[in-house]
Amino acid sequence: MNNAINEPIVQVRDAVKVFAGATKAVDRVSLDILEGEFFALLGPSGCGKTTFMRMLAGLEIPDSGEILIDGRDMAGVPPNLRPVNMVFQSYAVFPHMSVFRNIAYGLKVTGVGEAEIRRRVFDALQLVQLGGLERRMPAQLSGGQRQRVALARALVKRPRVLLLDEPLSALDAKLREAMQLELVKLQHAVGITFVIVTHDQQEALSMANRIAVMEDGKVRQVAPPAELYEFPRSTFVADFIGKMNLFHGQAQGGTVKIRQLGELQIPGNHSAGAVGVAVRPEKVKLFRDRPPGLIAFHSTVDNVAYHGSDSHVFAVTDSGAALTATVQNEKRHSDLPAVGQAIWCAWRAEDTLVLEE
Repeated sequence: MNNAINEPIVQVRDAVKVFAGATKAVDRVSLDILEGEFFALLGPSGCGKTTFMRMLAGLEIPDSGEILIDGRDMAGVPPNLRPVNMVFQSYAVFPHMSVFRNIAYGLKVTGVGEAEIRRRVFDALQLVQLGGLERRMPAQLSGGQRQRVALARALVKRPRVLLLDEPLSALDAKLREAMQLELVKLQHAVGITFVIVTHDQQEALSMANRIAVMEDGKVRQVAPPAELYEFPRSTFVADFIGKMNLFHGQAQGGTVKIRQLGELQIPGNHSAGAVGVAVRPEKVKLFRDRPPGLIAFHSTVDNVAYHGSDSHVFAVTDSGAALTATVQNEKRHSDLPAVGQAIWCAWRAEDTLVLEE
């Protein structure tokens, strides 16, 4: 990840976008996107992330609020005059044009000279590892190659900010993972700000310097990936990012009461009231006998799901609460518990999250 983070290049203050039926697609969003970073907008379908990106691009006009890009207020600035370029989910590669002509198109319509176009197109081809394919037609390319053409066409215009709207969603799983790495490398190579919209948590966690999690038009939390995963602020963020054992309870000081788990002593002075209580499955360990010094529950294995590098053990406590433990498959011969086996599910008190509802 790029560590050379500088001043904000995108500044958004109280942006609102309301569509027909009084639906607030973007609801008073304020955030900064820093120069040179890889920033992700993450959330479920319909949360407002694509609308927010289209506002940055000038394809949607905010009903209120302020958007500054590179220090300039974007109010009234049309899309073609903004210092951004956008790569769409569908790529929108022209099928009747060669790779070269596709990439050169934006430069040609803005009056750039032929020699300069040729130089910049070939530079862009090298950046996206398509050197030698400039005469190919889109139908002769793989999905990953067409996606690279779309990237090159956006980068050739040297935008200050590159906007990526679900750019990998049309690719198969293996190619998608490879292209995630390629995008990060490309962002490092060109040094410009990338903003990606995605609903894929793993994609955002593996690529971005920082992530904004959106729900119902609002930004719920902005943080680096590790902080977002280990220290979510709300039950929504905790449940949306990765897998989670999540319960609802009442907090008072260092005590949290959960109906199915009873009273837990959790470090910290928690505000009195309704809270979410959560622990990541990889923090939950399995024991044959009750371990000392841990939060522990006698349980019965309900199911075991094998995932190759790890397995998920689903258990039910004696009081009826469901718990999931992620176990790394470190040995070639499994020593996982069997369905119906009695075990203890346990974790450290400090690994328990107490969250805003």
